[in-house]
Amino acid sequence: MTDYSKFTDRELAAILKEGNPLVYTEIFDRYKVILYRHAFRLLNNQEEANDVIQDVFLTLWDKRENLSFKSSLSAYLYSSVRNRIFDLISHQKVISKYADSIRDFIAEGNYTADGQIREKQLATIIEKEIAALPSKMRTVFELSRQDELSYKQIGQQLNISDKTVKQQVHNAVKILRLKLTSISAIFLFF
Repeated sequence: MTDYSKFTDRELAAILKEGNPLVYTEIFDRYKVILYRHAFRLLNNQEEANDVIQDVFLTLWDKRENLSFKSSLSAYLYSSVRNRIFDLISHQKVISKYADSIRDFIAEGNYTADGQIREKQLATIIEKEIAALPSKMRTVFELSRQDELSYKQIGQQLNISDKTVKQQVHNAVKILRLKLTSISAIFLFF
């Protein structure tokens, strides 16, 4: 077995393109902590920092065959983290602007839509946020909340432990609660 810890980033990047999972693991182990610290410093939120890092490494693996590093692997990873954070912040700003526009709409007294339209809007926003969850977490969450399966049934279906299912559902609810708190508060005023 090859000890990839002694390889340079350039060598690892070249081998990664061939789809070697051990090289991917070495890159992950080499950069996960430092990238997490970088993301956490910018976001000041553990879950969002973890999500950003997971997305970056998932993309690295998914696009490994077509990746070209203009300078270095580390520069690519840092740029990817930065860009993911910018995307996240931009998404949060869009939600905030939407919430502000609803507040303004209410303050002006121009609201004429009925409760069903508001419910549909909120349901659409919730569906969008569920779709934005990491894929495995989303699958577990949907099986739990929409298909109303027990943790045990989900675990059997996905071949994972009940505890993993419970933790994934807990994490999903926590993420959704954070993202939807401001929006749901606004909808309560209708």
